[in-house]
Amino acid sequence: MTDDANYDYDLFVIGAGSGGVRASRVAASHGARVAVAEEFRVGGTCVIRGCVPKKLLVYGSHFAEELQDAANYGWTVENTKFDWPTLRDAVLRDVDRLNAAYTSTLETHKVERFLERAVVTGPHSVRLASGREITAKHILVSTGAWPVMPEFEGAEHCITSNEVFHLEKFPRRVVISGAGYIAMEFAGIFNALGSHVTVVNRSETILRSYDEALRDRLLQITMARGIQYRFNCPFEKVVKRDDGLLEVWLKGQIDPILADQVLIATGRRPKTDGLGLETAGVKLGQSGEILVDDHAQTSCPSISAVGDVTNRVQLTPVAIREGQAFADRVFGGKHVTIDYSCIPSAVFSQPPLAGVGPTEGQARNKYGSIKVYSSDFRPMKNIFGHRPERGLYKMIVDAATDRVLAIHMIGPEAPEILQAAAIAVKAGLTKADFDATVALHPSMAEELVLMK
Repeated sequence: MTDDANYDYDLFVIGAGSGGVRASRVAASHGARVAVAEEFRVGGTCVIRGCVPKKLLVYGSHFAEELQDAANYGWTVENTKFDWPTLRDAVLRDVDRLNAAYTSTLETHKVERFLERAVVTGPHSVRLASGREITAKHILVSTGAWPVMPEFEGAEHCITSNEVFHLEKFPRRVVISGAGYIAMEFAGIFNALGSHVTVVNRSETILRSYDEALRDRLLQITMARGIQYRFNCPFEKVVKRDDGLLEVWLKGQIDPILADQVLIATGRRPKTDGLGLETAGVKLGQSGEILVDDHAQTSCPSISAVGDVTNRVQLTPVAIREGQAFADRVFGGKHVTIDYSCIPSAVFSQPPLAGVGPTEGQARNKYGSIKVYSSDFRPMKNIFGHRPERGLYKMIVDAATDRVLAIHMIGPEAPEILQAAAIAVKAGLTKADFDATVALHPSMAEELVLMK
């Protein structure tokens, strides 16, 4: 491509998360002069304060039940104890490793980095925190999302998913506000590691976007594991006592809940505050999200946005694909768009659940006549355990064509199994195709081809 000498850069990226780093790297590989600004650490939410460190905590917490079950498999395990600083510090070291790896990727592709905040000052200009003004032919905003902290008395005593990875001490009692995927994942982590966990939710539903049967099964299992729930209970206030304990007062409740930590996990909002987008006429939605078209372009032709800041699909692989597509379109001359259908997702709760395609209710509304197949089974892994927990797999099929519309599952390793199954759903395979596939026995995954 030909450099445009009228600008300092061909592309300036604000935010070095998954989408921003991918867009920067790919644009540079196409010959663009690229710079990226990041006010915290390279890697973004997923790598620094999200799915990667959280998944490592999930792995660490799994040892609690594995050690408990070991005796039934003939192992003698004595004097076991859990040390939070050891796990916490190991996770943070891996975050450092990934931060270095992402930084190295930018260096390798000769992307200039500014480790400071940048704000938009016009259609082709940004200003760094140091005061430097920079011009660019194209600006890409990929600043992600930020935890929502509701307004209530004592909110300053609470933490969000940003701070939870840095706790000095492991809390014996935890109150979690919210019942989305972040709340349910941390509820499982703290519960498995020995905390008394109470989940408080404004409504009576957990994991609203997931299939109802899976939600009900997860609720039953987690309650049996000792997690307590308070539904239809908004926060009224949080009071910090002289001894350091927190009193969580809920509306309509007579007595407070005592906690060592209160985690607010009530969602994430696009991080657009103070970015100066109004100076370029960039339109925002009701939640502060940047409104974009199918090509990631905003209402200002020279400014685009990818990832969570657009509030379309808040998933790391989607941000990466959007960043790649943007760079290939603008700097590689390729005509590519993103297909948002059949995106698989998972909740790393304990046990985990995963799904691809519409829920049963959504499928009935859209297709009318559907068939639902299921398998309700006790995973072999649990046979020698102390938990009579059962897995549940569901397959939703278009009655008119026999095409598999969706698969939903809860049980050990559900996300690992669903990734392969999602390929089949995306490819438009039929229930007959699943039935014709020989089962891999003994496995949990074989239930996919045995559903009735």
